[in-house]
Amino acid sequence: MVTTFTEYHPPKASTGGFWQQIGLPARGRRLHELLHEGVEYRVYPNLAKVSGIEQKALARYVDIPSATLSRRARSGRFKMAESDRLYRFAELFKAALDLFEGDAEGARAWLLKPNIGLGGRKPIEMSVTSAEYQTVLNLIGRLEHGVCA
Repeated sequence: MVTTFTEYHPPKASTGGFWQQIGLPARGRRLHELLHEGVEYRVYPNLAKVSGIEQKALARYVDIPSATLSRRARSGRFKMAESDRLYRFAELFKAALDLFEGDAEGARAWLLKPNIGLGGRKPIEMSVTSAEYQTVLNLIGRLEHGVCA
């Protein structure tokens, strides 16, 4: 009997690790509140550092123009939609990190490489919309369970 999994199911929230390093809770009510309030600017450089993605490139991947980024640095907080895109990017990176068993370089390389399972697109470019984000998470889920992409 063969069981097929087609969706990525993130691991349960833990105390520390990746989410603590970037400055966000992994799940739960506090995360939801922060996303509505707008996450603090410090999350952005933390996410860039942890993911190994240059800050300018990260801004492109999450669709935050440089002028907006400068305003957010001064105000200290992102708007709700920007916060959501930052969280989706973090979630994609964490899912890739889990796929590569904690190998950040392997996860980053996979995210930056065009993927046949995504129609030749780079996974890292697919965190801006929820539909694209979900497509990448589903692909990661299939890969984790050995289902052909």
